[in-house]
Amino acid sequence: MRAPELMLGIDVGTTAVKVAAFGLDGTPVAAHTAGYPIARPRPGWAEQDPLDWWRGCEAGIRAVLAGFPAGAVRSVGVVSQVNTHVFADEQLRPLAPAIIWQDQRCAEIARELDARFTPAEKTRIWGGPIVLDASFVGARAEWFARAEPAKWARTRWVLSPKDFVIAKLTGRLATDQLSGVRVAGSAGYLPEAVGVVDGLAEKLPEILEPEAPVGRATHPALGADEVAVATMDAFSAVFGSRTTEAGRGMVLCGTSLVVAGASHESVPVGEVVTFPPRNGLFVHAGPTQAAGDALRWWGEVAGLSIEEVLAAAATGTPGVVFTPHLMGERAPLWDSDVRGSFFGLSSATSTADMSIAVLQGVAMSGRHVLDAVERACGNQLSSLTFSGGGARSDLWTQIHADVLQRPVERLRVHDSAVLGAALLGAVGAGLFPDIETAAAETVAVDRVFDPAPGADRLAPLYEAYRGSHAALRDLHGRLAEWRAANA
Repeated sequence: MRAPELMLGIDVGTTAVKVAAFGLDGTPVAAHTAGYPIARPRPGWAEQDPLDWWRGCEAGIRAVLAGFPAGAVRSVGVVSQVNTHVFADEQLRPLAPAIIWQDQRCAEIARELDARFTPAEKTRIWGGPIVLDASFVGARAEWFARAEPAKWARTRWVLSPKDFVIAKLTGRLATDQLSGVRVAGSAGYLPEAVGVVDGLAEKLPEILEPEAPVGRATHPALGADEVAVATMDAFSAVFGSRTTEAGRGMVLCGTSLVVAGASHESVPVGEVVTFPPRNGLFVHAGPTQAAGDALRWWGEVAGLSIEEVLAAAATGTPGVVFTPHLMGERAPLWDSDVRGSFFGLSSATSTADMSIAVLQGVAMSGRHVLDAVERACGNQLSSLTFSGGGARSDLWTQIHADVLQRPVERLRVHDSAVLGAALLGAVGAGLFPDIETAAAETVAVDRVFDPAPGADRLAPLYEAYRGSHAALRDLHGRLAEWRAANA
């Protein structure tokens, strides 16, 4: 019998490392998930132990490949959470806990750096009037240099999680042209961006195309398999959801929510990020702060498991509005001060009503981002895929269709970022000619969810959601000042 040919994908996520093997047609073969904690030592802080990522990868590789013959894996791709940064020394030893993307400790420094650039300068440098927020690598580096000057002096590398893992797998330090750990143009790092902090540019790794092989794995379970440098998890999901053709879009409902669309046009929109074009195709994307993380939080507060929250939501009555800005918000608000809220509560409100409000609030954050993504595309997206952990719930998938007011295509592979990682590795190993072909031949739809009859009754709730930020902005600012004074 012929030995199987497998693509291996690794996603170093916010709550777990996911390792999965796929056949060359995209069929899932084996998967393993290894979870790890997020430490929150102070209000607004969020940290992880980088060695947890590595231990999770090792455990996943061993578990997924157990029982397969040597040589079954033809390629490896590694992706990870974005805007998470680890400061490591020459020997790749972490000098401090990694600062993950949710962390807001650098908000004030980010405002200082953001104020250095006019809107016109931002458009010239980054391609649009973006906001440099608390997750910007320059803000993180400046904070670390001020707070830990001795450790900053010992820092040799500022890395994303996947670049840290790939370095341990292959011994080579490299990143890609898309990941948020650095800011790069088509030819390399943008001098104005990396120049905001003295010494930062020298601490960033070389830049390669996401499909580029970075080296051969030295892990005993993998043998000498070629590893691709790959990219951030959100852009990996772009590949793993086939958002590689104009008019296609995606919603990735994981720890956070990511909405992206592809087009041949690029309209400057400050609320979302537009990536440099690849083969004439622009991808416009916006990440939020909390999707599955909002569900996790509400379950802990309500004393319910995730399954119990979903069961309760199925019996809830819409009417309460939830804003999932639990640690500030990224797209489309880019506001580190805003915080989450329930409004529309009454003495008749039940746990079930609040549970469905949480699910709808996350979907409303997705619609808010989608509005901006479609403006950046210059037209409405003709198709919208749905993947991520949220896709495991029929209820939550249906809620997204209802709130977005359009059909959503739930993918066969829910972990589209892991599939995207595997596809990038396969292209790097020469198994496919390019990522567009790889996506077209492997990405499949499991089920289409149409908006339920009468779902347009949710429109006033969405308008209330949209209006809440402007109405409460000053209040959130005052509360942020209070938190800072009482930290």
